[in-house]
Amino acid sequence: MVKPIIGITGGVLTNAGPFQGYHRSYVNEDYVQAVIANGGVPVIIPVTSNEEVIKSQINTVDAVILSGGNDIDPRNYHENTTQESGDLMPSRDWFDLQVVQLAERANKPILGICRGAQIINVAHGGSLYQDLKYRQHTSLQHLYHDHPDQVTQTISINTGSKLAHIFDQTKLAINSFHHQAIHRLGRHLQATAWAEDGVIEGFESPQQAIIGVQWHPEMLYRREKTMDRLFQALINQAQGERR
Repeated sequence: MVKPIIGITGGVLTNAGPFQGYHRSYVNEDYVQAVIANGGVPVIIPVTSNEEVIKSQINTVDAVILSGGNDIDPRNYHENTTQESGDLMPSRDWFDLQVVQLAERANKPILGICRGAQIINVAHGGSLYQDLKYRQHTSLQHLYHDHPDQVTQTISINTGSKLAHIFDQTKLAINSFHHQAIHRLGRHLQATAWAEDGVIEGFESPQQAIIGVQWHPEMLYRREKTMDRLFQALINQAQGERR
């Protein structure tokens, strides 16, 4: 059986190595290893401004993982940038939005992780809290920089949702590395998982094979084997599309 090809959207490093300001395409290796461990063939999709190249990239893969990274430019959801907004890269935003649009049009399964979930939401007309302090309710600590492979929160998952079916439970221990969060949920998306403070931690599309999670399952899958199920679900869907 030919293994499905899973495209992982890349980021851009500009401050690593001896040549400061030199652009490097990359993804954290955890994404790559999580795909391999669960039966997929990972392919890194580098950021590009060439629309024909992006179309070819999406046509080549069987499913897409939108990876984490820098904050999304608030202009993409019609807001001005506040002081709490972090590092922005409009060129990557544009690329990721094209990837979402083309992957959806081609009915490719999509998994958005952290920033990846947020970009799906923005692509569907949703918005973000530029910082959790702007929420009306008191927020828990969601930005843990150390020990990415340790769980720090427990989320609730809606019974009957895709996420509940994948994990076979409605309570799940996760890690957390974000200072922004979904504010207004985008069109045709349904929130299905929440932190104890009400922050949306997972959503899905009832109509398409789209799931977004705010946590980082790729950093957890070695110690928390339950996280394998999320990658297995994506890869199984991709295998079905390949047939």
